[in-house]
Amino acid sequence: MDRELALEFARVTEAAALNSARWMGKGDKIAADDAAVRAMRSMFDTIHIQGTVVIGEGEMDEAPMLYIGEKVGSGKGPKVDIAVDPLEGTNLVAKGMNGSIAVLAVAEENCLLHAPDMYMEKIAVGPGAKGAISLEASPEENVINVAKALGKSVQDITVVILDRPRHEKLIQAVRKVGARIRLITDGDVSPAVATAIPNSGVDMVMGIGGAPEGVLAAAALRCMDGDMQGRLVPGNEEEIERAKKLGIGDINKILTLDDMVRTDDVIFAATGITDGDMLQGVRFYADRATTHTVVMRGQTGTLRFIKAHHYLKKKPKYVQTLG
Repeated sequence: MDRELALEFARVTEAAALNSARWMGKGDKIAADDAAVRAMRSMFDTIHIQGTVVIGEGEMDEAPMLYIGEKVGSGKGPKVDIAVDPLEGTNLVAKGMNGSIAVLAVAEENCLLHAPDMYMEKIAVGPGAKGAISLEASPEENVINVAKALGKSVQDITVVILDRPRHEKLIQAVRKVGARIRLITDGDVSPAVATAIPNSGVDMVMGIGGAPEGVLAAAALRCMDGDMQGRLVPGNEEEIERAKKLGIGDINKILTLDDMVRTDDVIFAATGITDGDMLQGVRFYADRATTHTVVMRGQTGTLRFIKAHHYLKKKPKYVQTLG
């Protein structure tokens, strides 16, 4: 993909973030998500790609747009796979809490794992700990190995874990070995990406979260030479059959970064909606707004942070003004 597309995809996540941020703290996660989806969908059609949504808002009968299999883009340009989460952290926006982002990943055709909408056990680290993690190892072993790779004391390692009852044993194990824990309520893509950002304060992400979000995080870590492993956690036979239909024959297979993103020709973009460790949220100032975006290219390993100032009166229709 041409490098110019990186900026185009940044504009897509910016539009989603601007629209969704209007709903911050208003208690309506459905409206916040819908605003992000509509803005993102409109922006895609301005870009010269032949895109297919492989991770999106659900099946065609479940989602009016950005559904799995939907074609987006101008119909000209490279054929690409697209993974999107227009609003990662719907509850975070609805409650006005930190950590929500608009995020996407784009790769060469047939190079992104078609992850079903189910749970995935994940472990993610930045480039300094590449090769030091394994889902076959215990949480204690993983923390110790990552600490050694980073040249840090175990007690100085920070592990991000979703605050869920299913993680009770994991949390106890990480505490027992002596590492620091940051519990989050929602949204594990951003902290997974943060493992590869210097001075982010995040060393590892561990636990069970969404499989589609796992692929989005893998795209960023592929760009930044980080590391990640995943393993699907189906809840029933129906989910197992769905995974097989999407081409995942061995439901118990440990998925490596190369399994989830099978090319270096990948672009990742995310824009902060509410404030987070990595990205600042949207700010509104009378007739203007600011956004903070990170864009990565796998081919070069380039990471760019973009602080954009938007003059809302001159924005096209995809930037809405709510009464």
